[in-house]
Amino acid sequence: MTNTKVIKSGNGWRIGWNPDAPKFKGLVGTDDWAIELTEAELNDFCRLVSQLADSMKHLASELMDEEKIAGEAESELLWMEVEGYPHSYSLRLILNTERCVEGKWDVEAVPGLLQAAAVLKVF
Repeated sequence: MTNTKVIKSGNGWRIGWNPDAPKFKGLVGTDDWAIELTEAELNDFCRLVSQLADSMKHLASELMDEEKIAGEAESELLWMEVEGYPHSYSLRLILNTERCVEGKWDVEAVPGLLQAAAVLKVF
């Protein structure tokens, strides 16, 4: 049996996938905290973070350079928010499941996290 566990990390972020884990197959976090996620939660995380990033890109042409914005997206499992400038923003996560968890990624961490979530290929 091969180990298909994947953990990617960078400056201020980490994301992981372990298809062999019994319940919590995903992981997201920073250098200071992490939370294990179910496969459905991780799928929603990857989908929503991509959706929010696309929204920020589309808004870039409609805003003046100094305008900050916030956007949110949610599923039955989690709520996410981006806040800042279209090219530089923080990301917040709140789980809506039986575990009460809130987490945040700083502006510097978001680009790497977005890139890693896009290639994790779990959704």
